[in-house]
Amino acid sequence: MSYKLYGHPRSRTFRVMWMLEELGQPYDQIPAPPQSEDIKQVSALGKIPVLMDGEDAIRDSAAILTYLADKHGALTAKPGTIARAQQDAMTFRILDEVETQLWTAARHSFVLPEAERVPEVKETCKADYLRNVSAIMAEVEGPYLMGQDFTIPDILLTHLAGWALTAKFPEPPEAFSEYLKRTRTRPGFKAARAKQDI
Repeated sequence: MSYKLYGHPRSRTFRVMWMLEELGQPYDQIPAPPQSEDIKQVSALGKIPVLMDGEDAIRDSAAILTYLADKHGALTAKPGTIARAQQDAMTFRILDEVETQLWTAARHSFVLPEAERVPEVKETCKADYLRNVSAIMAEVEGPYLMGQDFTIPDILLTHLAGWALTAKFPEPPEAFSEYLKRTRTRPGFKAARAKQDI
């Protein structure tokens, strides 16, 4: 039985598409936007992505990635190990220090009502993004964030780099560009990318 994945592919849904492609797992894509009727049928909040595993709905892209990695025993360190704790720390760090900057800038660009936007905050977000990504890359020892193995944090950070490019955020150091060349040439990334426009 294949999974059902709800969410427009040019969103956080891409992360889950990439994970499923890496795992070689079949899935049906329902390219529904946030707050659409299709989404509200599986998520009262109307947020994407949503993964259906049988009758069970799993929400939040990071939670979905973790569930799939644990279930299929790939792209993650084993639960209950120091390696897993370090991997989880990197996952949370990326969400806290990198994604937050992009999401805050987006909120003050087009998400919030115009009267509630503070455009000046976007420059701070850009500076924090550059500083935080640079700090992460300075600590990397190996081809991927956790060393030799491609894991969940790599999917998250690579996806956010694409978001940053679209949002015209500053480019981090050359080491980050070299890192992205490695992650974006993976067959799973290419397969998911090919499905973005379908």
